[in-house]
Amino acid sequence: MLTSSPTILDKKYIKLILQISLSEISFCILNTLSNAVETIGNFGLKKSNNLIEIEEEIISFIKKTPILQSKFDSVLVLHNNNLTSFIPQVFFDEQYLGSYLQYNIKVFETDFITFDEIANYEMNCVYIPYVNINNSLIDCYGSFDYKHSYSILVKKILDLSKNNDEPQVFVHTEKDYFQIIVVKNQKLLLFNTFEYKTKEDFIYYILFTLEQLQLNPETIPLKMLGNVTKESEIYQIAYKYVRNVSLFFENNDLDNKISQQDYLQNFILIHACE
Repeated sequence: MLTSSPTILDKKYIKLILQISLSEISFCILNTLSNAVETIGNFGLKKSNNLIEIEEEIISFIKKTPILQSKFDSVLVLHNNNLTSFIPQVFFDEQYLGSYLQYNIKVFETDFITFDEIANYEMNCVYIPYVNINNSLIDCYGSFDYKHSYSILVKKILDLSKNNDEPQVFVHTEKDYFQIIVVKNQKLLLFNTFEYKTKEDFIYYILFTLEQLQLNPETIPLKMLGNVTKESEIYQIAYKYVRNVSLFFENNDLDNKISQQDYLQNFILIHACE
């Protein structure tokens, strides 16, 4: 069946960016005329080992939240999980996506694996998206684009490292996981995700990573973002063992005033708007 293309009169000039993990749904709504974020929201999910129950809760929340049922010109879904790996283009072959993940996670023949090309950096983010959630979202939004959250995270940090010839360490924290990204003048030196339960777990992985890369905790700048404040236990313990620690708050290209805490917590969402 043919459908007519939308005209300028049909456009709403709003875009939805929806980020989904198994512990949280977050979203932002962008006014594409003013290039301003109009709404940012976060919703924590019940902790469960039952994947079907989590998926049902996610879709139920989306369908029952009026602001997420608006008419959007476009929708971008970000899959946030640790089922991923970054592969340099020189070693990349689309025919063997599963082989890039099998050393990090258990991969099944039935898994759907895809990838994001990281523009301008000659590498790809290979990952397993939440296929059942994607299928359910078709009923909510029709067509939409999707990417992995870490594709946005890594690309933006690489962009911000331009002309800096000294290594920098970025730590992006979430509820039970955090990502370490080490960059040097738009080169990715390391990306890894760690699960942690205590602040001691957190600092152990950071110091271990610095040791492996031969980076001196007395001199290396460590910039923290995500679900963190200066009062957080993880910030305090990082400050104790790494001399040059700071919260990462940079001006963004969006024409709006975003608080420091909103920016830190929603770094990926905000830069997915660009």
